[in-house]
Amino acid sequence: MAEPGPGPSGGESEAAPAPKKRRLAAGERYVPPPRKLSTGVSFGAAHFAETSYYFEGGLRKVRPYYFDFRTYCKGRWVGRSLLHVFSTEFRAQPLAYYRAAARAGRLRLNEEPVRDLDIVLKNNDFLRNTVHRHEPPVTAQPIQILVEDDEVVVVDKPSSLPVHPCGRFRHNTVIFILGKEHDLKELHTIHRLDRMTSGVLMFAKTAEVSKRIDEQVRERQLEKEYVCRVVGEFPEHEVVCEEPILVVSYKVGVCRVDPKGKFCKTIFQRLSYNGKSSVVKCLPRTGRTHQIRVHLQYLGHPIVNDPIYNMEAWGPDRGKGGKIDKTDEELLKALVEEHRSKQSLDILGIAEEDLNSDAENKDCGNSGDCTSSAQADPTNENSCPAKDTKDPQRNDVAACPLNSDSNLETLEKNKELGSCENQDGQTEQKSSEEKDPLCVECKITRRDPSPRELVMYLHALRYKGAEFEYCSKMPEWAMEDWEE
Repeated sequence: MAEPGPGPSGGESEAAPAPKKRRLAAGERYVPPPRKLSTGVSFGAAHFAETSYYFEGGLRKVRPYYFDFRTYCKGRWVGRSLLHVFSTEFRAQPLAYYRAAARAGRLRLNEEPVRDLDIVLKNNDFLRNTVHRHEPPVTAQPIQILVEDDEVVVVDKPSSLPVHPCGRFRHNTVIFILGKEHDLKELHTIHRLDRMTSGVLMFAKTAEVSKRIDEQVRERQLEKEYVCRVVGEFPEHEVVCEEPILVVSYKVGVCRVDPKGKFCKTIFQRLSYNGKSSVVKCLPRTGRTHQIRVHLQYLGHPIVNDPIYNMEAWGPDRGKGGKIDKTDEELLKALVEEHRSKQSLDILGIAEEDLNSDAENKDCGNSGDCTSSAQADPTNENSCPAKDTKDPQRNDVAACPLNSDSNLETLEKNKELGSCENQDGQTEQKSSEEKDPLCVECKITRRDPSPRELVMYLHALRYKGAEFEYCSKMPEWAMEDWEE
């Protein structure tokens, strides 16, 4: 569940001085006024200290940790019981989970422990839910800093890393890694890259620099150059694709060519061909979500290992020419089924509960790409309390013995599994090594993706503005003599 946006720098809100309580009528429940959100507050030491990284099998992993999801009562919840809201909008967990969480003191309404899930919600009610959070692994490839001066930080982003916290990712993001490992904080995101796209990524150190470069973007003064490896022999001559692109699903992060979509333009030029696949230079003139990937699919030359647009779910022609022969719903179902069969939903950056929940979040789109909001905070509806603890490869969440009295007794007796708050109001991790008896993820053994699965052959090679030009090295897979 989500708290309203934290401000331009993705930080947390601070509580305003508590006003005097008015006299309540008999049986009336007091609801404090909403807290004012502090703008411009960055992620800080307390956030970075929530957990730590470890490296295993070429992957960067995050130790599980306790985290508070927070939300103000939505208008449609007013007058409904907390139990009803959980049962209708956050169904990825059985109601037994929420009952156990309440008994363990993990559900708080207006900072008071929830003892009765039948409590009726009122306007401005503020809910916290403490969960044991697991993040998907990302590649262990380090973030290379290309340029750092008084105005900007420019990095070479590895594939599989989201730019900022969103969905199931918080510590395994560029923003958190730069803050934790390079002491680079309060950065302003100038542009985004899809989670699976690698390459040049720029951050401004001040709001003034960010505004100046944003103006260049709006005036089309920023030139972007990408390189990719695509299926088959791409034409030798320059190819211009201007097909409009429509978003099929914000939640899964899927787009397609459609006359009702937004105008797009991409210029392609082949660099090399090795007999099986081609290296292509891409010059996007607009900045639509997945624009390069969708246009290449339309042209019949999808990126070799694109986990969305080079899948059998699109049909025998893999979406060439916009031919799909499926409804959007059938297409999404086929994509999910194909990844589920390969146990690779994490490659998409989604969990199955994200697909099943009725709560649609269009502010942060796909939790894997997060192209809609540069300052998204992990406390968003794509990461609601019901959504972080179910196995994407399982449908039998209820099989977890949450109804078991012995399990609940274990939970309530084990005080080390509780959470406490530090002075900044952040939930501190008691022990990242311990398993949580309420956490379904702790009971699951997952197949880790291989480092190779976490690399997509699309790379932002160069960004050029009126006063700057930043370039990274050509990736290994883009060399002319490279073979898979």
